[in-house]
Amino acid sequence: MKIGTPKETYKGENRVAMTPDSAVQLQKLGFECLIEKGAGAAAGFSDAAYEAAGVEVAKTAASLWKAADIIAKVRQPDATELKRLTKDKTLISFFNPAGNEEGMEAAKSKGATVIAMEMVPRISRAQKMDALSSMANIAGYRAVIEAGNNFGRFFTGQVTAAGKVPPAKVLIVGAGVAGLAAIGTSTSLGAITYAFDVRPEVAEQVESMGAEFVYLDFEEDQQDGASTGGYASVQSDEFREAQLAKFRELAPEIDIVITTALIPNREAPELWTKDMVEAMKPGSVIVDLAAEKGGNCKLTVADEKIVTDNGVTIIGYTDFPSRMAAQSSSLYATNIRHMMTDLTPEKDGKVNHDMEDDVIRGATVTHEGEITFPPPPPKVQAIAAQKKTEVKELTPEEKRAQEIAAFKVQTKQQFTLLGVGGALMLLVGLIAPASFMQHFIVFVLAIFVGFQVIWGVAHSLHTPLMAITNAISSIIIVGALMQIGSGSFLVILLAALSVFMAGINIVGGFLVTRRMLAMFQKS
Repeated sequence: MKIGTPKETYKGENRVAMTPDSAVQLQKLGFECLIEKGAGAAAGFSDAAYEAAGVEVAKTAASLWKAADIIAKVRQPDATELKRLTKDKTLISFFNPAGNEEGMEAAKSKGATVIAMEMVPRISRAQKMDALSSMANIAGYRAVIEAGNNFGRFFTGQVTAAGKVPPAKVLIVGAGVAGLAAIGTSTSLGAITYAFDVRPEVAEQVESMGAEFVYLDFEEDQQDGASTGGYASVQSDEFREAQLAKFRELAPEIDIVITTALIPNREAPELWTKDMVEAMKPGSVIVDLAAEKGGNCKLTVADEKIVTDNGVTIIGYTDFPSRMAAQSSSLYATNIRHMMTDLTPEKDGKVNHDMEDDVIRGATVTHEGEITFPPPPPKVQAIAAQKKTEVKELTPEEKRAQEIAAFKVQTKQQFTLLGVGGALMLLVGLIAPASFMQHFIVFVLAIFVGFQVIWGVAHSLHTPLMAITNAISSIIIVGALMQIGSGSFLVILLAALSVFMAGINIVGGFLVTRRMLAMFQKS
């Protein structure tokens, strides 16, 4: 079978769904690869590079659509492209099924199979095919770069001979893939970064990246905004009012706002209102990554950059991934290649469209003359939909009871071990000669003393590895010190060597532990 990639017809789209590297991998799956002439030029991939990778270059889009069995695209197909579908063809691209009923009807009437890349379910096994996350990652990074390009000051604070420059304050609304990418970029540039999300469980991720999570004074259970599929869900009116009140409080202090909030199959929620924009300082910047779905900011204009009367710049570009076409194309082409790997499990170049497979079924919107959108919920729970197990706080009495029970068990185990050890020593004493017993008693005492010394230190003060190795080394040193006083030259030499080598191990253990602890210290 042949898989082909036409040149994107959408104005300003620079990405391409097949790269020379991905073509090599697709050929290993048994496919022949085609590319329309000049399809990869805007992303930096020449026709010569494709030919070197074994890809056939088609002169026109019409000839490519006619020859290919599988069409891999980036943007939603236009009317002309939909007319080129036939019963034996499979189209893989972004398709916007929730807002493209006409497109689904056209594909259904042609009997074609359509796989929408934005419909890949967010389950662990499908992460390698999650094109939305791949593109959102790039969009989040690029949003900060665009904000910096339009912001008149440094991100990081500086103290110079000419005066002190305060750091910029950045607010990221939405801590999904795009939000986390924006947080990482913002903090790495030195800005004071704040982040908000309707899902409180992402606070740990936000704080681990050096940002401060914005909490709401809101006690309703619905504050947990995770929904099935790994996306945020619709919130109550009360929660929304508390959220907007918090944003109004922050607006006068924030220099850059990046909004990323989207809810599947809905218009983007309005989170940054007109009065918030008016409350911001002149020179502030808003980057609205939800502009294509109506925008999170009231004043956003899709695909445009505007400056308000009070000097706030609002960026509503919808092509952030396309502005980094080479990187975006490489990631998207890899997502496509992984999808084809699932579709061809035998690696024989023949598609096995298994509608029992969670990923394939979830992404398929038309198949065998039927519209299969929306898909059923995946059998495997979504990554972000997993709820935290509620841990009950123990009362002081319950904690005391647990400690007493644990102490009794530990005491019983110790008495058992001592009894077994005493019986073994008695047995050895009856059989072994007196000269052996002298050394054996020293060995046993060294083990006992070493165990008590090391285990008397709180385990939290040791790394898991060093706790054991230091215990063993201490046993060796105690035993060796007791043997150094022996009259035998050989015993003294071996004992001295034991002390030396065990000492190196202990000192090295402390140095390693210190370096590990230093890695976790904040600079």
